[in-house]
Amino acid sequence: MSLSISLHLLARLPVPGRVKTRLIPALGEEGACDLQRALLARALQLPSDGFSERFLWLDDSPDAELQALADQLGWTLVEQPAGDLGERMRRIAALGLAESDAVVLIGNDCPALDGEYLSGACIALHAQPVVLGPAEDGGYVLLGLRRIDPLLFEAMPWGTDRVLGLTRERLQQLDWGHQLLPVLWDVDRPEDLPRLAALGIQV
Repeated sequence: MSLSISLHLLARLPVPGRVKTRLIPALGEEGACDLQRALLARALQLPSDGFSERFLWLDDSPDAELQALADQLGWTLVEQPAGDLGERMRRIAALGLAESDAVVLIGNDCPALDGEYLSGACIALHAQPVVLGPAEDGGYVLLGLRRIDPLLFEAMPWGTDRVLGLTRERLQQLDWGHQLLPVLWDVDRPEDLPRLAALGIQV
């Protein structure tokens, strides 16, 4: 059975002072904004293999540079729905599942997430209704779904080290099988910056 899978990238528009705020002490507002733009550009360049459609969900209207890059690389640019992170993810997943058999949601904070990782998520979705890409900080960097339930998104302490564990507990309550991908790291704090340099991303 071949699934149609859509990829959904949730991102914040690079605006100085509004993005990567925990890195502003180390990089300054402009530097943190430049990093967000670099991470976003890298995510947009991920290979499209395995995906029927790819959507970039921004929290604001795009600037011309970002719009041009998304167009050039074959992404459909959409403004994020209203609500907290959980509500936005739930609505995006529901919209995606109305058009395709499965959805994969990612952010742009995880530069270690590559085409091979996405391919692993697509393979996992053929076997399980849910796939999770765990983050070192206790959250997740990828969520793949063939079905949806508000329980996965409601009253979730986003941004804490409890997100992955709680999500797995709730999947157990729903009696939904899931597969875990390898643990990755995301860029949130100044101590993450040396790893970025090792990947060749200059800040």
